[in-house]
This record gives sequence, structure tokens and C-alpha cells, in this order.
Amino acid sequence: MSEASGQDIIRLIGIRDTPLSVDEVFAAVGDPGAGGIALFVGTVRDSDHAREVSRLSYSAHPSVEGELRAVMEKIAADFPVRAMAAVHRVGDLEIGDLAVVVAVAGPHRAEAFEACRRLIDDLKAQVPIWKHQLFADGGDEWVGAC
Repeated sequence: MSEASGQDIIRLIGIRDTPLSVDEVFAAVGDPGAGGIALFVGTVRDSDHAREVSRLSYSAHPSVEGELRAVMEKIAADFPVRAMAAVHRVGDLEIGDLAVVVAVAGPHRAEAFEACRRLIDDLKAQVPIWKHQLFADGGDEWVGAC
């Protein structure tokens, strides 16, 4: 269970159509009680399912920030975390662009790693963000929740 209140723990939530900053997310989770900070950066890769990806686009439901907050509140209730931050990009992205950045600060590295993995996994499974991949062969694919 968290050592700080849920409001203090969730330091940054953002859904943006502008480039993301690893430094911003890292700075948001700085905490004097943290012995470890785990950070995950998701980038646009050049292939998927053995097909060359030319670019992709993310779109989000209007409820996305509230849904992301609910995911983060659940993690804060389940892990002894000190701070959390998550930002996701929407709109058109190119290969190599940052698509998502999440970070968790915990009293020890094990809790920070576990909570960070849960944050990105639950974000992908539960938050209403969809990915539209465009392939070099002219095909495309919509991916449910990303």
C-alpha cells in the first residue's frame, strides 16, 4: 500500500499531440523518499508482425485521462510507491518517435520496477487509446488498446 496519498503520488498525467520528454517524466517523479525510479519509454518501431511499418497514428477516447488516472490510483493502492507519471502521444508519429513514457518512484528498486511494469501493462490493456499502423506495403492495421 502507498506511503503517500493518491493525490501526491500521481504527479503527471498527459495525453499530447506534441513530442514527449523523458526528462519531464523523470523530473515529475523525483521524491526524497525514493530509493529507485523505474522508467519505461515506448517508441515507434519499424516493423510489426514481420511487416515494415512506415508510420502510425494514435487516437484516444475523450475519457482517456480519467481512465489513466483510475489505473494509476489502483497501482498506488497496490504498491508502496512514492510518485508516478505517465504521458502518451496521440496523432501521427514517425519511426523512432516516443509514443509513451511512464515512471514510478518507490522506496526500493523492486517495488519501482514491479509498479512500472504494471503501469505500462495496465495502460495498454485498459486505457482507451488506439493505434493505427501504416505498413510500407500499403496495408494498415488498427490495434485495440495500446
